[in-house]
Parts: sequence; structure tokens; C-alpha cells
Amino acid sequence: MAFADEIIVVDSGSTDDTVAIARRLGARVEVTPDWPGFGAQKNRALALARGRWVLSLDADEWLDETLAAEIRRVVATPPAGVAHRLSRLSSFCGQWMRHGGWYPDPVLRLFPRGTARFSDDRVHERLLWDGRVEGLGGHLLHESMASLTVANDKMNRYSSGRAADLAARGRRGGLGRAIGHGLWAFVRTWILRRGFLDGRLGFVLAVHNAEASYYRYLKIWLECADAPQPPSSPRPPSR
Repeated sequence: MAFADEIIVVDSGSTDDTVAIARRLGARVEVTPDWPGFGAQKNRALALARGRWVLSLDADEWLDETLAAEIRRVVATPPAGVAHRLSRLSSFCGQWMRHGGWYPDPVLRLFPRGTARFSDDRVHERLLWDGRVEGLGGHLLHESMASLTVANDKMNRYSSGRAADLAARGRRGGLGRAIGHGLWAFVRTWILRRGFLDGRLGFVLAVHNAEASYYRYLKIWLECADAPQPPSSPRPPSR
């Protein structure tokens, strides 16, 4: 992003050349020894920011030209108590998904520094903001799951993290709840949110969502109830 005054990367144990590449391209890179979850990790990055505006991106997200132009327009003016919502378009196994609840997928990511923070959720973190929100044109492009193998791995990790978050809030699990939530996730994705319009991969995504919901409530029942919290992983999961 040539228009950014600073680029901050917080790395928690990547094993490729992420740190070296980011530093070579001029980013400020901070390496942390643990993985506290997405919300806490984003707050670490937020604490390092020094500009008037903050644009929060995950490693597998990028801006299309229209959104980049919109953001340039916004950051050229002083902040006025407004945060901006970006429309996220995500891919699943190589296909852009425009139905099934995946699009439009508005995410609040551009905001004045010092006015907001991220929730401490391990997964599905959200920006805690009380002011006015305006949308921007264009798309935040997101390579969510490049293959079924990646999707299954992500489902396992995310269902564990989400189960821990829900259990901490008093949510109950169980076999009946797992089955019920799984069936509802499929119906919601495939029928109510018209996932069938995305073709065969729309069906695969509906099944994937059903499995994720099923395992989430099964893990609350079998792994989270009355169990100590697991130690932080030394390596972050991919988005």
C-alpha cells in the first residue's frame, strides 16, 4: 500500500520468510513469542500505530483498486469521528463466493487511531466502536481457504477457539445442540442465504459451515466444560 505512512506487521512465529520480506519492503515488524488469539494480537499491532488513521488487514487480505482509491480519499482529510466499513469478498477453494452469507460481508477496518480497539475473542474478533459508520466502495479481497485441506484445518482450529470463547461466556454444548446447530447452519447457508446460487462449491461451503458449527458445540461439551484453558500456541494459525 503505497499510500500508507507506516506498515506494521506483528508476527508470532512464522516459519517462512515473512519477517525478512516485510522488513525488506519497509514494514515495521514486531515478533512476539506467543499466540494470544486474533483479537489480542490485533490490539498489539494497534498499540504500535502512530498515524491518524488505522487500516487493519489480515495477511490474506488485499484491496482492489476502487477501495484503495476510496481509502486514499478518506485519509487525506482529518478524522471526524467516523469509522469506515469495507465490503469483503472471500474466495473458497478458488471461487469467489457471492452468496451463502459470505457476501456482502461488511467489516469495520478503517478508523481514527485511539478511538477503538478489538475484542479479545480468540477468533471472529470485532472492532469495538461507538461512533458513526460509513461504507466505502470497492472490495476487500480475501483468500479465505484456498483448498479443502486448508478449509478442514481451519475449521478444526477455529471451532476450538470459538468453542473456548463461547464456553467462557457460559454457552452450553452437547450432542443434541451440536446436531441442531449444524443442521441450522446448513439450512441458513444453502437455502436462506441462497448458497445454491454459488453452484457445487456453494453446497460444499454449506456442508463446511454445518460441520464447523457441529464441532464447535461438540467441543464445548467434550473439551471445554470444566477444563483448564490450554496454553497459548507458539505459532499463529493462518487466516
